[in-house]
Amino acid sequence: MFSEAVFDRNLLWSRGKKASQTSGLSERDRNPPAKDLAGFANACSLHGINHIFVSGRLGVRQTLWALAFLVSLALFLYQAAKCAISYLEHPHVTALNEEATPEMMFPAVTICNINRFRFSALTDADIYHLANLTGLPPKNKDGHKPTDLEYPAPDMQDIFNRTGHQLEEMLKSCNFSGQNCSAEDFTVVYTRYGKCYTFNGNKTTSRKTKQGGMGNGLEIMLDIQQDEYLPIWKETNETSLEAGIRVQIHSQDEPPYIHQLGFGVSPGFQTFVSCQEQRLTYLPQPWGNCRSTSEQMIPGYDTYSISACRLRCETLEVQRVCKCRMVHMPGDADICTPSNIKCVDKALALLQTSSGDTCLCETPCNLTRYGKELSMVKIPSKGSARYLSRKYDKTEDYIRDNFLVLDVFFEALNYETIEQKKAYDVAGLLGDIGGQMGLFIGASVLTILEILDYVYEVIKHRLERLLRSQREDKKQTQQQQQASTVATVKLEEMKVKVSHMLISGALVLGCSIDQLNRNKAQREI
Repeated sequence: MFSEAVFDRNLLWSRGKKASQTSGLSERDRNPPAKDLAGFANACSLHGINHIFVSGRLGVRQTLWALAFLVSLALFLYQAAKCAISYLEHPHVTALNEEATPEMMFPAVTICNINRFRFSALTDADIYHLANLTGLPPKNKDGHKPTDLEYPAPDMQDIFNRTGHQLEEMLKSCNFSGQNCSAEDFTVVYTRYGKCYTFNGNKTTSRKTKQGGMGNGLEIMLDIQQDEYLPIWKETNETSLEAGIRVQIHSQDEPPYIHQLGFGVSPGFQTFVSCQEQRLTYLPQPWGNCRSTSEQMIPGYDTYSISACRLRCETLEVQRVCKCRMVHMPGDADICTPSNIKCVDKALALLQTSSGDTCLCETPCNLTRYGKELSMVKIPSKGSARYLSRKYDKTEDYIRDNFLVLDVFFEALNYETIEQKKAYDVAGLLGDIGGQMGLFIGASVLTILEILDYVYEVIKHRLERLLRSQREDKKQTQQQQQASTVATVKLEEMKVKVSHMLISGALVLGCSIDQLNRNKAQREI
């Protein structure tokens, strides 16, 4: 009975303490920090919400303000979405400008005689090997069949170099900005027309002009040597019916692609080419489709260009199909022989008619090109024909049929810049969204920070309350366990004390009985 009373007293004590703690927690919950929505709405700089979230019941005034705020918010979100869609479309504009300069770098000028082989320079072996290329029948004075003839394997680069028109023989006069020039100022380059020549092709030693207009550029007189043109026995893919030269004006950063990008100059005329330099700047993805300079370069070229890309594509296709390359193609593969010419023509024809996926050449992001205006006058005049005939020891008819003058110059010392620019960038997007946000809901970046700060404080308060509740529950559980342990210990102590008391009482009672027995015995004696 005594132990049960002690245990009930401890249990009541623990319950009373838990009730007092619960009462304290409820008191704190009833008085949280000032995070009410009405207080925030009254202090926030967002327009309109201080009229919506007010203390008291919701009335008509608050409802109308809420509708006005929601309509304004919807209009803002609609306009902001339109701005975002416009930005994601990545539009661009093209800016055209013209800038003057005291001097300009003269472009590279590549010239090719339309006739690739001089007839007088061809040997019997050359004619035999080039039969598929030129259409000429092989020389066979002894009546042997062509299959009976045995010639060493042809070296196409040697044939082009040896039988092509030599600039030393074609060039009759050369002048650049009032100074004489010669064939040594040209470099040999191979194209689809065979052996060609480029003036001012080296970027490190390029020539500059300090004045525009006729006579301040390159002026050359050429003899195209029509007497050396191959006679036409039959037409082939390489047969040319024209007489004259092909010219391409290009930058030093790109190789000549003269068979497609060149223009023709006829004998018997002086051709004036007025140039206008154009510097183009394109945008990379996602605003445009240009190829940036940071991307991988094309093997064999220092700078990426469309011409280099096309030549590389043609080279890879010819190597894949015919296991060789043409003389003008880059690389170190074996050069195709005339017996492979049909295979090469077929491969290049298939490449041209393909959809473009096999040879996709992107425009470089920075490009220099030259706009051209051509005009011509007939040469020689009747008075100059006799003079030129005596000077070069040629007939007047030969002068008219073979001589031409090419005059390349800048129209003026200025250049055009054609630049693609972003029509809508991040700054424009933020400005438009900020303007719409201020117009419809009267907000700014700081207003958004206020809302985020309020949300943060509310979440923080709720998390703190949740964590505090969990800690107090855990503490109460520990206290209950401690109280139960204390009650058990005290109960055991009481049992021990009672046992000791009972034992002591028994001992006392035993001693008393013994004393009585001893007293009784003494009385009997």
